[in-house]
Amino acid sequence: MLIEIPNNCTQKLVLIDTIQRLGVAYHFKNEIKTSLQNIFDESEQSKNEDDDDLYIVALRFRLVRQQRHYMSADVFKKFTDHDGKFKKNLTKDVQGLVSLYEATHLRVHDEEILEEALTFTITHLESMVPKLSNSLKAHVREALSQPIYTNLPRLLARKYIGMYEKIELCNDLLLKFAKLDFNNLQKLYQGELGELTRWWKNLDFAKKFPYARDRMVECYFWVAGVYIEPQHGRARKMMTKLLTTYVIIDDTYDAYATYDELVAFTNAIVRCDDISAINSVSPNLRPVYRALLDRYDEIEEELTKEDKLECIYYAKQEMKKVARAYLKEALWLNDVYIPKCEEYMKVAIVSTTVMMAATTFLCVMEENITKETFEWVINEPLILRASLVIGRLKDDINTNNFEQQRSHVASFIECYMKEYGVSKQEARVEARKELTNAWKDMNEEFLRSSEVPTFVLEQVINFARLAYIFKEGDFINTRSEFKNMITLLFVEPVNIMFEDKC
Repeated sequence: MLIEIPNNCTQKLVLIDTIQRLGVAYHFKNEIKTSLQNIFDESEQSKNEDDDDLYIVALRFRLVRQQRHYMSADVFKKFTDHDGKFKKNLTKDVQGLVSLYEATHLRVHDEEILEEALTFTITHLESMVPKLSNSLKAHVREALSQPIYTNLPRLLARKYIGMYEKIELCNDLLLKFAKLDFNNLQKLYQGELGELTRWWKNLDFAKKFPYARDRMVECYFWVAGVYIEPQHGRARKMMTKLLTTYVIIDDTYDAYATYDELVAFTNAIVRCDDISAINSVSPNLRPVYRALLDRYDEIEEELTKEDKLECIYYAKQEMKKVARAYLKEALWLNDVYIPKCEEYMKVAIVSTTVMMAATTFLCVMEENITKETFEWVINEPLILRASLVIGRLKDDINTNNFEQQRSHVASFIECYMKEYGVSKQEARVEARKELTNAWKDMNEEFLRSSEVPTFVLEQVINFARLAYIFKEGDFINTRSEFKNMITLLFVEPVNIMFEDKC
């Protein structure tokens, strides 16, 4: 279907969009890449006959930008009046408004027409929701709640399968394929989770570290959310083990050890290649220190088999940065110190462990990653830094109320309130502005960056998407929401019983 449908046909754009949203695009990467390259080239060279259709223009814009082709936002000028405002007659085109709204999330800096489009679409879509049919209402609400571009691909697929089968003109063959594929991947994930659960129980970490959170399943969720494809099974399991250990390390810094113990503990992590370093760690912290080294020993063993041992240097460098960041936060908490925003962010984006995870996953992936790619990562390019900022600020906004009810280092919200003498509400507004700018930075660099493979950049964006799976709210609701997501992705299969019209 992808090959046979002409590139200049509306049907081709709709098909690609549907394949992506149903979560099966990973099967057709080359075909989609070639198609969108041709579609972009044709759009640059000549006027398309459907250039007056807002739905198609916005869909083409979003799809080609997602494929890293820069299409100018000027394509939307024909839909505005002389004063730069979008034409009022567009408010009757619900499908066009949703498509335009989705396209705005790929905007970069200084694209005022897309800023105007975002405000215009949100205003009119929100006002028309009560008047829409049930199926259309659900589609619009889902878009307003979680745009395609900021959504985690597997969650998007699970939700869209349910929405797509209610569309009257849905392609039954594609729907059946998507359902079977989702359940197939779910079985794979379940097998990996079963293996990880046995590992976790055998090590008896829950009894060894009773002060630490048991977050093994959630760690797997984070990893599988970024690294989706079947061939990454080994890497998913190794990274889940590592992140689960980092949860224990984090809680050791936050809620268990004294500051003096943590100083020695951090120094030992920095000297991890010296076997005698463990002697400087207090006896009560040696088990957690050993657990951390065991994870890296396991990684080294795998890399040695594949003659990729030089990669471990980069992974360990990031491990040491995380330890230093944890210690700095422990010092702030110990001294009841609230840093300025810039000082806070330098440390807090490291303590998210995203840099560590991104670097280590490149080590354990089945693909061979070049030294140049590792150097690119550890030098914190703008796209990666923007992703780190998004993860840190979104987490601070979502968990601020809960975290500050217990002994915890100040968040960006408290730092901004103290530095600028403003209210919590004003600090939240500023955090959201920073989030918006970080997304624009990331989008811009995604279009421009040529130093590394596209899949590396896509993983960086997926890290940012992880931060957007929760709505702002109280911690209890977030926990309940998380449980529902885990159930949808890893427990409940998609129902494949439907009328077969193929």
